[in-house]
Amino acid sequence: MVKLNKIYTRTGDDGTTGLNGGQRRPKYDLRVAAFGTVDEASACIGMARVHTASTAPDIDAMLMRIQNDLFDLGADLATPEGDMKGGPEALRIVASQVERLEGEIDALNADLEPLRSFVLPGGAPAAAALHLARTVVRRAERLMVELGETSGETVGREAVRYMNRLSDFLFVAARSINDNGARDVLWVPGQNR
Repeated sequence: MVKLNKIYTRTGDDGTTGLNGGQRRPKYDLRVAAFGTVDEASACIGMARVHTASTAPDIDAMLMRIQNDLFDLGADLATPEGDMKGGPEALRIVASQVERLEGEIDALNADLEPLRSFVLPGGAPAAAALHLARTVVRRAERLMVELGETSGETVGREAVRYMNRLSDFLFVAARSINDNGARDVLWVPGQNR
């Protein structure tokens, strides 16, 4: 169980942040940027939940589970492989978390109007907020992939899969909130020429 008695520690005053296992990295480090962006995605989802709590309780419950998963993912990224030598087992994203997302995507997508064009972020406030969260998730995914391609670094396969599915989930959830796609704002190519 996490216990936070003191909010400021002063340990980051030197421009570093601590990883699980005790290693310190510069705050601009790619690993720190990746888990920081995962945290940003969770905050965006929290903003969407301001609207979904009263308008879409089923989706809100899914988003709450996702926010918890994103903290798991942050812990996963904050613990490079081999860093917990002799300590507790590292928390990792697992296939069942990805599979749950896939099931939720399929359930939401079953009722959606077929797409005739690309969707512009908008419609209901919750949908717009979910589209914003989707773009932040995509950025986090790109950072994670880049980190995994960096010499001496690893990122778990399931963690990357989770983020890839999460952006899909957020897209279909936004469309679901937009009256199953009826209120989607569609791109009209060349409309303003």
